[in-house]
Amino acid sequence: MSVKWTADTIPDQAGRTAIVTGANSGLGYVTALELARHGAQVVVACRNVAKGEAAALEIAAAGGTKPEVRELDLGSLASVRGFADELSGRQVDLLVNNAGVMMTPRQTTSDGFELQLGTNHLGHFALTGRLLDALQRSDSARVVTLSSNEHKGGTLDPDDLQMGRDYSPRGAYRRSKLANAFAIELDRRLRSAGAKTISVFAHPGYSATNLQSSGPTGAAKALMAITNKIVAQSAERGALPTLYAATAPGVEGGAYYGPDGRAEMRGFPKQVKAIPEAYDPGIGMRLWAASEALTGVHYPLEGALA
Repeated sequence: MSVKWTADTIPDQAGRTAIVTGANSGLGYVTALELARHGAQVVVACRNVAKGEAAALEIAAAGGTKPEVRELDLGSLASVRGFADELSGRQVDLLVNNAGVMMTPRQTTSDGFELQLGTNHLGHFALTGRLLDALQRSDSARVVTLSSNEHKGGTLDPDDLQMGRDYSPRGAYRRSKLANAFAIELDRRLRSAGAKTISVFAHPGYSATNLQSSGPTGAAKALMAITNKIVAQSAERGALPTLYAATAPGVEGGAYYGPDGRAEMRGFPKQVKAIPEAYDPGIGMRLWAASEALTGVHYPLEGALA
């Protein structure tokens, strides 16, 4: 019987700097906690600094190195730029693109983007691009982007990424999570440029967090309150694929990790497969071009494929 990978297996992270978005609660908090417990200097990047400071104190009390807390609103390109500027000149060894919103009524970010695409994808696309120089200062940097099983029901129309024609809360969420497969296109460009940094992505299965209660409304919210209690696994278990992707030896660029249980709903981490659209270079390139045009962020990758 094979040994299941757990957070106790995380290699020593001393000397490494890790940024985790949305690390004040849920999966992000568990990810930050375990990285800090294994010696990493964690940067808690979150919109609510007071909640971030409270999380940092809890992480330190649990035996981890006390994280830094920095304000980051992924729904604001100005906030993303300010956050990245504060880290200018530093080396970053790990970026975990974790924060997100789920199945919200139609809303827009401060930049006018559809909220779910703007927060879950465009904010992280811009953040990763602005931190790429800091990541490339490390000989072994990783970018880990969180997707979801829900991506399997998603479609990507680069000409209407923000679902201006036919919005639905779940459809927009699925599209944003499929867009998180920009991790594959990023890794393709990193390999083309000869970079040492790798890009991977992961999903937590069905995990009980406040994501299900803070976004959905009406019947969807009521249903998720029930399934969270009956079906969902804990945030501690749900964070394992992310932590595996972030720290396990042998992780390869472009790979995708999720739970090993039935339908990838729960369990221990293993390498899994996204839907074919996520691996399509043509779709990846069109998504990349649209994301650059919307955010104004162009990655500093000399020699990368166009």
